Amino acid sequence: MIEQINVGVIGTGWCGGIRTKACSDNPLVDRLFIAEINDARRAEVAEQYDVHEAVSDWQKLILNPDIDTIIISATPETTHYPMALAALQAGKNVFMEKPIATTLEQADELIQTAIDKEVKFTIGYSQRFNSKYAYVQKALTEGLIGEPVTCLVSRHVTRELGSKISGRTALSPAAMEATHDLDFLLWCLRPRKPVKVYSQTAGKLFSKNSETPDHQWILVTMDDGTTITVGAGWILPLGYPNYAHTWIEVIGTDGALIIDDSHKDVHLTTTKDGIRYPMSSMPGEPVNHTYAGPMYEETVHFLDAVCRNKPVLVKPEEAKEVMDLYTAADLSVERGEPVMLPVNSYG
Repeated sequence: MIEQINVGVIGTGWCGGIRTKACSDNPLVDRLFIAEINDARRAEVAEQYDVHEAVSDWQKLILNPDIDTIIISATPETTHYPMALAALQAGKNVFMEKPIATTLEQADELIQTAIDKEVKFTIGYSQRFNSKYAYVQKALTEGLIGEPVTCLVSRHVTRELGSKISGRTALSPAAMEATHDLDFLLWCLRPRKPVKVYSQTAGKLFSKNSETPDHQWILVTMDDGTTITVGAGWILPLGYPNYAHTWIEVIGTDGALIIDDSHKDVHLTTTKDGIRYPMSSMPGEPVNHTYAGPMYEETVHFLDAVCRNKPVLVKPEEAKEVMDLYTAADLSVERGEPVMLPVNSYG
C-alpha cells in the first residue's frame, strides 16, 4: 500500500498555483499546506483548493514536522537557495522551479545536502513533460534519424512576460528562458557533453531603460562535434497572456525532425480581443476537467517519485550542468569570445 504524503507549496503565483492545483487534485497528497506573502492571493488559493493550512511565513512549512515534501515556486529566484537549503537540511523532499541556484557553489551545496539527507531533489524544467519534446528525445535515443548533426531551438515569449522576469531578477535570457531548451537538448543528446559555447545578446527595447537584453543566442559544440543553437527572446508584441512561440529543428545523418511548437493550431478570433491562441503558454493552463501544458504533469511525476521511491526525471546534477552551460554563455557575452566547458569555477 502506498502511503500518502503531506506537501507544502511556497509561493502560489502563476507557477505555484499550477503546482498547488496538481497537489490538491492528487490522491497521493493527504494534507496540503501553502505559504504566500500576498494576503489576497493566499486567501484565494486556500479557498479554491483543499488547503489544510495557509501561512505567510515560508519557514513555518520547513519547521512543520508533518510536512514530507516542499515545492518552491517563490519569486524572485534569489529566494530559492535559502528555502531549498533549509528544506533539505530538515530532511524534506524538494521540488524547486529553475534555476537550481544563482551560483555553482550554491548548486553543489544543495546537491550534497540532498545526498546526505537521502531525499528527493529535482528542478522544474517542465518542457521534458511536453509530449512533442519527449518525442524528440525518443527519436534520437532510438536512432530514427541517425546520428544527430545539429539542433536548433528558437523560443520567443511576449514582452509582458519578459518585463515580469527581467524586473525581478538580474539573470540573463540564457538563465531564465533558454535554460529550458538547453536542459531539453542536453537530455536528448546524452551521453554527449558540451565542450564549448559562444553567445551574444542584443537589445533595442528593454535596453532603453535597463541593462536587460531583448534576446540571447547560444551556440554549443558537443564532444562528438554535434552543434546546438538556442535562441531565446522576450519581446514579442503583447497577445494572448504569456504566449510562447517555439520552433525546433533536429538534423541527423539519416533524417530530420521538425517540431512546430508555435501554438497556432488553436486559433480563436473575437470582436473584443482579436486573434488569440489559447493553451499557448509554456506551463499550460486548465481546460475544464483536463490540463493543457507540461507543468501539471511534471508535478504529478514528482509526487509519484516521492511516494513510490522512483527516480526523478530531472536529476539535480543535470540541472547544475545546465547552469554551468548558461553561466559559460553569459561569460562568453562578457568576453566576446568562445568559452570552454566545464566552467566549474566559483569565481
